[in-house]
Amino acid sequence: MCSTGCETPLECLTGALRALSGQDLTSSFGPAMLERAGVLARARNVLAADLARTVRECELTQAPEHDGKATMASWLRGHHRLPQAVASQLVRTGRALQQLPALAAAAAEGVVPPEAVAVIAPVASEVNVARAQAQGVDLPEIDALLTEIAATRPHADLRQAVGHYLDRLDPDGTEPDPTGQRSIFFSKHTDGTLSFHGRLDAIGGEKFQAAIESILQASRPAGDLRTRAQQAGDALVQLCDNALASGNLPVLRGHKPHVVVTIDLDDLVDPHPGAGAARTGFGGIISAAKARWLACDGNVTRIVIGPDGQPLDVGRSKRLFPPHLRRAVETRDQHCVFAGCDAPSWWCDIHHLVHWADGGDTSLENSGLLCERHHTKVHHGFRIERQPDGRWRTYRPDGTEILVLDPFLIPA
Repeated sequence: MCSTGCETPLECLTGALRALSGQDLTSSFGPAMLERAGVLARARNVLAADLARTVRECELTQAPEHDGKATMASWLRGHHRLPQAVASQLVRTGRALQQLPALAAAAAEGVVPPEAVAVIAPVASEVNVARAQAQGVDLPEIDALLTEIAATRPHADLRQAVGHYLDRLDPDGTEPDPTGQRSIFFSKHTDGTLSFHGRLDAIGGEKFQAAIESILQASRPAGDLRTRAQQAGDALVQLCDNALASGNLPVLRGHKPHVVVTIDLDDLVDPHPGAGAARTGFGGIISAAKARWLACDGNVTRIVIGPDGQPLDVGRSKRLFPPHLRRAVETRDQHCVFAGCDAPSWWCDIHHLVHWADGGDTSLENSGLLCERHHTKVHHGFRIERQPDGRWRTYRPDGTEILVLDPFLIPA
């Protein structure tokens, strides 16, 4: 098949990929790297198209049955650990390339990326093909037109063109069910962080933006250096905190939904950060420092584990700050006590000034209200302190105090 003696194209491809991955790029010149990136980008498009074509052939021949799987999507998830959304999109892409020969040829040449094919794929769905035939639409012409746009125009233009075509295809159709237009996909990373992406219908998106914007605008403490994207991320977490604290969410696994963290007692009381010391209920790995922060205001359950890893004894869950004590703290502090922040009490956790794991009491004197953002700050070097006169003071990790300018003391 080639000069290296490969017997199949797949063997040639595997050898070429190994050779590419083994090349040293550190001493390469900029223009040469740009040329390499361009060639690889086009090769990626070709590989993606051939993978989709192969997935379609496997689907037509019921190949996944060979490995005990009912569908190609489930085979891709199980055997190649692809996320559900990616596996399903591969299947749809394969079907689209079979229906749209002009698009398939351009994808095979590498001039159309897989993301563009995914945008065009709905054109080839059974329902849209049937509508096109009923209205006398020349599907090959649409195929050629959209392929040209995908190969020569910005991605946003392609999205607009496809949307326009689909809208014109069914101008008087029934209003789509908004629940069918909503989806969110989650991806957990090794450090416990979570990535997600999704899509909402127009009204659902408006509700989402309105909820986030209301919290974002209400939580802008003095000296806030966060970007708008960071503010929006914090607002989303605050929205979740509010919903969880309300107690009105549906029962999950027999209990009210809550954040679950499992950590060894020795790691919890160790003052060092302790990376990867705790595990969350949904499988995330977090540090002991984060677990200490979450343990400030929550339920604690003691579980004794035997030498073989099996639970020997489970104690009763204990609420660190019972409702009557929380009401007392809220009445006293009113809002987040971190300098320059006035986040309302219902957004706040109760922070142990001296952590209970270090012998601190769960009492009014050893507690203070902190919003989620500033609670994190206090567990990463910042410090709050209540004075005998009832005023709160906030200190940076270097010991300097954060002072908020009093408007009444500004000279005229």
